Amino acid sequence: MPQPTTDDPVTLLAVLDRGFNRASWHGVNLRGSLRRVAASDAAWRPHPTRHNVWETAVHCAYWKYAVWRQLTGAKRGSFPLTGSNWFVRPVRGQETDRAWREDLALLDRMHADLREAVAELTARALGRRPSGSKHTTLDLVSGVAAHDLYHAGQIQLLKALRRAGAVR
Repeated sequence: MPQPTTDDPVTLLAVLDRGFNRASWHGVNLRGSLRRVAASDAAWRPHPTRHNVWETAVHCAYWKYAVWRQLTGAKRGSFPLTGSNWFVRPVRGQETDRAWREDLALLDRMHADLREAVAELTARALGRRPSGSKHTTLDLVSGVAAHDLYHAGQIQLLKALRRAGAVR
């Protein structure tokens, strides 16, 4: 199957933003799914072994960072939190609205950093594979947008389960 291509990084920015925080025909984006979610609701789990909304938001921040790191060549380990991929949230003793807002700010910051790196791309760079990657820049960036939307749907489902009084 032929690979999708674009010679316009601005279009790729629009795709990235629509998955994160800009209006689009598909419905809620990632940031929209997190709007007006209280820390207590973000921390709720449908089952003790399942991720919650809070962990999902931080997971998305991490993968924005991971793609940013690939695009910029930044060193591993520069993510503001210790670990990778999934982070236990809330941290015991920090089940506060403030801690939740700080993690949402981290998500926003990682998106802004990624967006800045994408804005600097050239059309030629989109078809190249960043050093150490199996995927092209186009695949990585469009993948982040798809990842955001995938998890936006999960968050919507978790919120609905919480409202319905699903037992933990």
